Amino acid sequence: MTSFFTLPDWFVFLEVAWVIAISGYILTERRPPLATVAWIVTLAALPILGVLVYYFLGPRSLERKRRRRVVARAAKRQRRGGSRPNRASAVEALGSAGSRLAAVAAGVEQAPPLPALTLDIYDSGCETYTAIVEAIAAAQHHVHLEYYIFTEGEVARRFRDALIERAQAGVQVRLLLDGLGSKRMRAFLQPMRDAGVQVARFGPRMRPGFVNFRTHRKIVVCDGTTGFTGGMNVDDCHDESVIGVDECWRDTHARITGDAVAPLALAFLEDWQYATEEVVDGVEYLPELTGAGTHQVQICASGPDAHPQSIHAVYFTAITSARQRMWISTPYFVPDEAMQSALSSAALRGVDMRVLIPTRSDQRLADAAARSYFPELLAAGVRIFLYGPRQLHAKTLVVDDDAAIVGSANLDNRSLRLNFEAIAICYGREPVEQLVAMYEADLRKAREVTVKDITRLSIPARLYEGAARLLSPML
Repeated sequence: MTSFFTLPDWFVFLEVAWVIAISGYILTERRPPLATVAWIVTLAALPILGVLVYYFLGPRSLERKRRRRVVARAAKRQRRGGSRPNRASAVEALGSAGSRLAAVAAGVEQAPPLPALTLDIYDSGCETYTAIVEAIAAAQHHVHLEYYIFTEGEVARRFRDALIERAQAGVQVRLLLDGLGSKRMRAFLQPMRDAGVQVARFGPRMRPGFVNFRTHRKIVVCDGTTGFTGGMNVDDCHDESVIGVDECWRDTHARITGDAVAPLALAFLEDWQYATEEVVDGVEYLPELTGAGTHQVQICASGPDAHPQSIHAVYFTAITSARQRMWISTPYFVPDEAMQSALSSAALRGVDMRVLIPTRSDQRLADAAARSYFPELLAAGVRIFLYGPRQLHAKTLVVDDDAAIVGSANLDNRSLRLNFEAIAICYGREPVEQLVAMYEADLRKAREVTVKDITRLSIPARLYEGAARLLSPML
């Protein structure tokens, strides 16, 4: 009997069935449209390799952990309800300076701007690490640290020595490290464990469905009243006193004291519970708010489990609210469609829109994807600068004269939708002037991209950038 289908027909039939099946599955996950299309194309074109990649990187469900985290967050806030300032009044107190940005950040985070006794912004790794070690040495009750990368070296040894000394003095010390970013550290960390430092890993390194969800935060909290956050990991590459100014990465970090530290402290406690199932609570860890301080700082923490796009909303609002100036610094620039449109629209309405990125980062595919956006942005009037010769790792935004943002979040899909991130929105002229001075110093070491740079590209280079852009939702 003659077969109705030939072998090639069966291959076509199976391929069509496969595409229909995986399309239906991906569509149920409610991803952004471009990410949905990218995954469908990848899985359809490369069934075997695509499935392996998706198995480890694709799944987004953290529902059980998400529910636990939301409940824990609500419980802590309920216990502290009497000490929380009124959100509306805190936003209104800013007047026109940053009020729209503060309102959106308060809406997505349920945390208004809070007063800070002191606010210091550093562009030096040596100064940052010195300030952190001094804060650790002064701690009397607890020291909490959370880092994506904690790499063995001179800086890490300084941290280790300071943490061991505090633990031996009876201070509670907790160190939370990302399971992927800080690997092969067992021997280096053992002396801390022996001294009583509690060390935990955030997220299994290669467990399917969790590989994408990393803590990219850089948080230090001492006694609930002194906090640090920004772009610097614990790594010699940030410290000019260790490797020299020419090789040192350019980065930005912030030191905060006073009430504004509370959201950072809460973010760490949530992450610690998320990673260890241990509930750490009490007024010693989350002190009552005093209302004292001349600075206004708002912490925004995002993650895929509870509030996955809060920093995206903050960045988008910052760009769309700017009227005179919007200066961005980011090592990885892969904007989604909404962010790209916001950048172009701001430039078209006359905002001084500048984007500073490294000439060459440590992620070549992300660099290619970034370059693919240059033509549209340049056409709209966005000014793009390539920083060199050092690696640029600062993640900052300057919004008019109203707000300066320092944090761990890059302007890419991974930071804005997948990672656990934290940023500090610092309101007022003083922090803005500090970031502006740093930015202008960086521009003197940068080259502005021109239309000629784009037209000189070879066809292979354009193809490579186009392919990288297609993969940008997964970068």
